[in-house]
Amino acid sequence: MKNIISKIILGSFVVGAVGLANAQKIDAKAKKILDDITSNYNSKKNSYFKFSFGSGINGQVTKTEPGIYYSAGDKYKLKIMETEQIFDGNKIYNINTEDMEVTIAKPNGSSIMFSPINYLTTYRNEYNVTYGGKKKVNGVNTDFIKLTPVKSNGLKYVYLFVDSAKKQMVKLEQHGTNKDVAVIAIKEYKENQELNPNMFVFDKNKFKNYIITEL
Repeated sequence: MKNIISKIILGSFVVGAVGLANAQKIDAKAKKILDDITSNYNSKKNSYFKFSFGSGINGQVTKTEPGIYYSAGDKYKLKIMETEQIFDGNKIYNINTEDMEVTIAKPNGSSIMFSPINYLTTYRNEYNVTYGGKKKVNGVNTDFIKLTPVKSNGLKYVYLFVDSAKKQMVKLEQHGTNKDVAVIAIKEYKENQELNPNMFVFDKNKFKNYIITEL
């Protein structure tokens, strides 16, 4: 479980960003649903998700852990288990309290930062998109959308389950070519909260006993 968490946190579960490809196919209905959700999230001052993170192999989730995610503009804070990630708009700070380590790096074009909603933007260039109809997820009647990479990126496919009425993500599943699976199921959603001004600030003074590596 810890290894898969590390992959997700460091943005390497999705191996690399992929450029435009010929004959990319995006279903019109799926595109409208995803664009509506993207517009909804972008219109908010900030967003908060409480979610469960599940992982496993051969398409079967074997363990789940709770997580929380705050975002405001392009800044975010993520916490899963003993790992926290902060993106302040410039650098990514990966904080592992169990190992007492902090890794600091700038995002680059060869990696995709973790976000429960990152596929709402990356689908435009990197995936073939198909609409799969309605599916019930935890009592919610969702629209099922399948993303298939146009080029090899470590994933076999991604499933998105969205509440079109509320214009919100409900669940996403990442299925790797190595048969790893990672599932994020959103349990609670809040928006336009009064957040601490330092929510997305990394305070080095709080980690004096940590090993800090800046890449």
